[in-house]
Amino acid sequence: MTIDITKPLLVEPARLSRPFPQDFLFGAATAAYQIEGAAFEGGRRASIWDAFSRVPGAVINADNGDVACDHYHRYRDDVALMRSMGLQTYRFSTSWSRVRPDGGALNTEGVDFYSRLVDELLDAGILPWLTLYHWDLPQALQEKGGWTVRETADRFTEYALDMHDALGDRVNVWTTLNEPWCSSFLSYTAGLHAPGHYSDSEGMLAAHHLLLGHGQTVRELRARDESLNLGITLNLTVADPVDPTDPADVDAARRIDGQFNRWFLDPIFRGQYPQDIFDEIADDALRAAIRPGDLEAIATPIDTLGVNYYHGEFVGGHAPAVPPKAGDAPTDRPGRSPFPSSDGIFWHERGLPRTPMQWEVQPEGLTRLLVRVSEEYARPAGTSLFVTENGAAYDDVPVVEDGAVRVHDDERVEFVRLHLGAILDAVDAGVDVRGYFYWSLLDNFEWAWGYEKRFGIVRVDYDTQERSVKDSGREYARIIAARELDDVAPAADRE
Repeated sequence: MTIDITKPLLVEPARLSRPFPQDFLFGAATAAYQIEGAAFEGGRRASIWDAFSRVPGAVINADNGDVACDHYHRYRDDVALMRSMGLQTYRFSTSWSRVRPDGGALNTEGVDFYSRLVDELLDAGILPWLTLYHWDLPQALQEKGGWTVRETADRFTEYALDMHDALGDRVNVWTTLNEPWCSSFLSYTAGLHAPGHYSDSEGMLAAHHLLLGHGQTVRELRARDESLNLGITLNLTVADPVDPTDPADVDAARRIDGQFNRWFLDPIFRGQYPQDIFDEIADDALRAAIRPGDLEAIATPIDTLGVNYYHGEFVGGHAPAVPPKAGDAPTDRPGRSPFPSSDGIFWHERGLPRTPMQWEVQPEGLTRLLVRVSEEYARPAGTSLFVTENGAAYDDVPVVEDGAVRVHDDERVEFVRLHLGAILDAVDAGVDVRGYFYWSLLDNFEWAWGYEKRFGIVRVDYDTQERSVKDSGREYARIIAARELDDVAPAADRE
């Protein structure tokens, strides 16, 4: 497959340039269930997402990941595409359901797929950035209690060590979990993600056991090889009160920050749950689940913290006159708040642009988030920061020009540029940000939104599996090649 993205996009010299740090890495991210397909090939068995996507009303259009982007069969072409775009690193996840189907014995055919993928990346000069868990728990383990039971943390550690046995000679960067807030509170409390449960208690238990699995895995991998770069990826936000002088608004922001950010950051970096939130939401089941030594394991030092940022939260303690459009309940499934302490918290409109998912476009929030996380957590611990996900879904319209499919996604071009600028603002403020991964490389199965929303910088025609680099992908490739952010006109004006 040959994809030409070398056409010059700039017709006038840049008026201003902001260079990126010399060792800054540019990459893109994906997840196994969202792109691989081959759901029941090569020994793979059902994950919780295979089961959840078949629940009526759980996913828009009853979509599922059976085929997705067919990456399992097309990975060589996809790596060639990454190379043509100049990506320096690729963040992908391995599927627990492919490697240890049903959570049981090792499936060598599944392991071999990831071994071939890693070799292909290395041959292309692309750094493999491996995430062990991106939400595809084997369904058989869910039927035994899933993340609400302690045993799942132990099974996760076994799976992680199997992956290290297979790939540790070639993969140096290991991320334990992607967004444990989503795979606990959004999944076991709000019911919006697999397994689709509605329990405050289950969400808290899942969060604790996810963190325990993370800590145990970091400890075991560190004992095996001190040279490994080990970390976790958290989705984090900036929670702003509507009126910073109103105690009710300030308290609403505190509770969102505590349940979204500090519930995960504090155990990892400080060895304790945030006391204010713990006192408000912890029930007897959670208190009983926290055993001596758990928090010490969770706080095992990490090398890298991945920050996933999409938008902030503008909240108050009073109902708004005109509520903002909701964007977190994509299906007809009944939903509830993912926050166990949610009474008296209201989201407000602040006039920012919104994506079709109703997510605000708030790049300055990324700057503030990186500064805060660096000062309060990463820098004192000697932990490196990477922006491991950042992206936007827009209603892309493909057109055919000169016989080729093009997508003129000017809004996404601007989104990427604004957020890269926000990272440079953080760097200027003294934050040691080491890299950026756009989410996502490809349009893909976007969880409960199915194939309705497209985040990719590469368009995927799901009928033909044809890949087409969007204008945003071309712009990102141009920035990577230049290693600087230019003050240039929007993409539509650069042809």
